[in-house]
Amino acid sequence: MNLKNIKSNQIILFVVALMLVSAGYLSYSMKGTPVSSNIVSENEVSSIGDARLVSSNNIIDSNSLNEVSITTSSSSSSKTDDYFASSRLGRDTMYSQMIESYQNLLDNQNVSEEQKTVATQEITEINNMQNSIMICENLIKTKGISDVVIFVNDKSINVIVKADTLEQDTIAQIQNIIAREMNAEIENIHISNK
Repeated sequence: MNLKNIKSNQIILFVVALMLVSAGYLSYSMKGTPVSSNIVSENEVSSIGDARLVSSNNIIDSNSLNEVSITTSSSSSSKTDDYFASSRLGRDTMYSQMIESYQNLLDNQNVSEEQKTVATQEITEINNMQNSIMICENLIKTKGISDVVIFVNDKSINVIVKADTLEQDTIAQIQNIIAREMNAEIENIHISNK
């Protein structure tokens, strides 16, 4: 009976690891190569939040856009919105399934107390991770990013933001938020735009 429990636990852990690897692969493959986080210098990180004087000479009159470009823009925007919504849903579903698997272990009478302790710790870690991700996504949105989704794999954190381009200041701000809220090293944070 104990051998059966060990095998089922190994299967559950394998499925969890496979889901994490799949999520990381999908987040990476959905948008080419991520922006390297190593390109931000310490001077740029230290200037986060500093005000800068910008020129308004390059503002484009929105009335000059024709209807075709507006239609194309809204159609591609809808696809991008779907990507972020479906990615977030997939990630949250994966975490829910992981918690449910560990909860089933806790509810099983044949599982040892040691295994129940491990399952409880895993549930707590997953809940803490979900909370950290939610905080980071909300803080990143306050920096002018309209949408963001974060995937965490082992030590790697993939951040996908809804933006046409990413400026160095924005990258530094995102890295700062992730490093602070998730206790992550800068070299483990990978940022890309969609």
